[in-house]
This record gives sequence, C-alpha cells and structure tokens, in this order.
Amino acid sequence: MLTYLKAQQILDTAELIHSEQAISQTVQRLAAEITQLLAHQQPLVLCVMNGAVVFAGQLLPQLQFPLDFDYVHLTRYDNKLHGGSIHWRVESKENVRDRTILVLDDILDEGITLTTIRDKLIKNGAKAFYSAVLAEKELDKPKSFHADFVGLTVPNRYVFGFGMDIYGAWRNLPAIYAMKDQVL
Repeated sequence: MLTYLKAQQILDTAELIHSEQAISQTVQRLAAEITQLLAHQQPLVLCVMNGAVVFAGQLLPQLQFPLDFDYVHLTRYDNKLHGGSIHWRVESKENVRDRTILVLDDILDEGITLTTIRDKLIKNGAKAFYSAVLAEKELDKPKSFHADFVGLTVPNRYVFGFGMDIYGAWRNLPAIYAMKDQVL
C-alpha cells in the first residue's frame, strides 16, 4: 500500500491522457454500440474485478435492454507494474451454457486476461462471447485478443485512473493518467 504522500506524488507527476469528459463521451458511444448489437439477446454481462468496476458502473445504466449481471475476478498484476501469471480468484456463479456473454474490462494490454476468460466461458458452453474495454494499449507487437468494443487508446505506458490502479491506488480518479517518461 502506498503512503498518502507517495500516492499524491505519483498523481502530481503523471500526465493526463484522457479527461473525465472524454471518458464520459466514450462510455456513451460504447453503450450505443453495445445496445445496437445486443439489445435483443439478454446477455450475461460479466465485470472483470477490480479494474472494470468503475467502467461497468458508468456503462450499465446506459444499456437500454434487459441483462443479467455477475463478475469474475482474476489478476495478473497484484498491485505491481508488470503482469505475471493469471490467478483466478472468483469465477462467475451464473450458468453460461447457451448464453450470450459480454465481458467488461478496464484495459486491453496484451490480451492474456481476456483470452483466458473467453476460453473458459466458451469451454463452459457460452454460445457467444463479446468483450468491451474502456481502453486499449498501443503496443508495438500483435495481440492475442481483439475486443469487440473499444473505448479509447492509451500509450504503452503505465496508466491509471477510472478503475485502473497504480500500486493499488487511484482507481477512483475520474480521468486516465500515465506515468511520465515510463515506457513499458
């Protein structure tokens, strides 16, 4: 856990990447796109904890169709700056067999987390899988996964805010920031 002073220093030296207004407009656009595609399918929407909780909280009230909701919790970062192996903490309690699934995640980096989730849900009988991410990181290499709905792009730096944390802090920011001069 960061001290208050260290957390404040990180924010004070960070670069604003996407403002609160830009994110709000993006979430509205994503809601319209998702509604257009999934309005008549009553999907099971799964939020990837903890990062996508802010995104899901803003997006769900704007979806104009009935849906079921649950969450999954798996992590690769564990409050670190670099991802490691996948650790499942909680799987969905809902039966996914013959269901259309929409997974909400905060960021698409290399695609490892979303690939793992998709593979497990398809193996468990989901009839269709869709994913929506608030942000996609611009990488110089191909990704193993491509989201169906992408909000914003972010540079290949460590980003935080709007659900994404840095050492466990700053998920509560209404905008997205990046550490300065730090390329991953």
